[in-house]
Amino acid sequence: MNRPPLSRGAAYAVLAALAAVVTAVTAVICVGAGGHGGRPGSGPHETPGSAAPAASGSWVGAWSTSPAAAEPNTARGYAGRSIRNVVRGTLAGTRARIHLSNLFGDRPLTIGHASIAVAAGPTTPAAAPGSMRALTFGGRPAVTIPAGRAAVSDPVRLTVDHGADLLVTTYSPTPSGPVTYHPHARQVSYLAQGDRTENRDGNAYTARTPYWRYVTGVDVWSTEAQGSVVVVGDSITDGVSSTVGANHRWTDFLARRLREEPGAPRYGVLNQGISGNRVLLGGVGANPRNNPSGLERFDRDVLSRTGVRVVVVELGVNDIMRRPRQTDPARITAGLRELVARAHARGLRVIGATLAPFGGRTGLGREQELVRQGVNAEIRQGDVFDEVVDFDRALRDPANPLRLLPAYDCGDHLHPSDAGYRAMADALDLDALRGRAAAEL
Repeated sequence: MNRPPLSRGAAYAVLAALAAVVTAVTAVICVGAGGHGGRPGSGPHETPGSAAPAASGSWVGAWSTSPAAAEPNTARGYAGRSIRNVVRGTLAGTRARIHLSNLFGDRPLTIGHASIAVAAGPTTPAAAPGSMRALTFGGRPAVTIPAGRAAVSDPVRLTVDHGADLLVTTYSPTPSGPVTYHPHARQVSYLAQGDRTENRDGNAYTARTPYWRYVTGVDVWSTEAQGSVVVVGDSITDGVSSTVGANHRWTDFLARRLREEPGAPRYGVLNQGISGNRVLLGGVGANPRNNPSGLERFDRDVLSRTGVRVVVVELGVNDIMRRPRQTDPARITAGLRELVARAHARGLRVIGATLAPFGGRTGLGREQELVRQGVNAEIRQGDVFDEVVDFDRALRDPANPLRLLPAYDCGDHLHPSDAGYRAMADALDLDALRGRAAAEL
């Protein structure tokens, strides 16, 4: 692996120690502070009658997704309907809270009722017996989130196991305008008519949907997790070609490694991939605000995540592929360096990925390949990121290095198969997540 000069190690060690102290103090404050609808990061109230968590624990991100766009044809939102999002956690804990977003809304979003539960099984809207919890926001059952803002719920007592599917349900009583959503969930969620927020058997949820709406994160109170690793990326990190409902994104395989391998750091894994995402330019479709660039969303989607300890960046291929196409590798790596500088300012290390092969992809040719090679050469030199994970090497066909290995190709010559996603997770050196390399101060 490529590492920055070790002469910076002492400075990083001091900064990391200070960050740990700040995190511990913040965790205690968050447990007792009052929440305010629409203000991201505000500390939530305890649910009345709940026991205070053990002082040795901390809040850690167990699951997340990036708000990607305004859902088309949702001028009235989902007034009078319940949305049951199914998400897969990556950590165990004894308490939970959720994050909701109205980033792409054009008016206030009122959530009249919300809940969280452990799913009774895979691909079901039914809750496990005894796990349904009504959520509050600042001690109230409803919250109004201004356009462009976010909210965090009060915590509730809930036993969450490693790799558990969670049901995050919201009900909106009034029209809300464009719905903030994540279109490539690779997970089936559900819709129901009326306020079915605390419906336990799931029978009311007759409509299936491939999207996540409003929910952008689940935190758990953990006594064993050391923090979280946040992965910011494009469709390859989003897992758009992985098997629906199987949790076979490369970040899912990484979460299993962190959970199962002896000596692995105990981190949650937070997937902040957006299909089509670029480093430098945002916008896709009719709404220019859709699909904000990596530079635009980095502070919100990465640096603000709960308990983040290290960042992985898998971005750049869409800067080459999407029009207007970037033809200068140095401009892409300059954007990547800016992301790294922002993370370093927070005391976070950054692992960066080389760009995987796309030979054979329709519409791409020699010019795009030369740009990819230029970006990868600069990344491998070691002066862009603190560490490098070489996805190009992990996925390419040794007999034809400009293409994905056939077993790792989903068939479109760009996105990996499930086996390819597993190979990506296996390529990441877990020691790189431990914070041993120095970050720039």
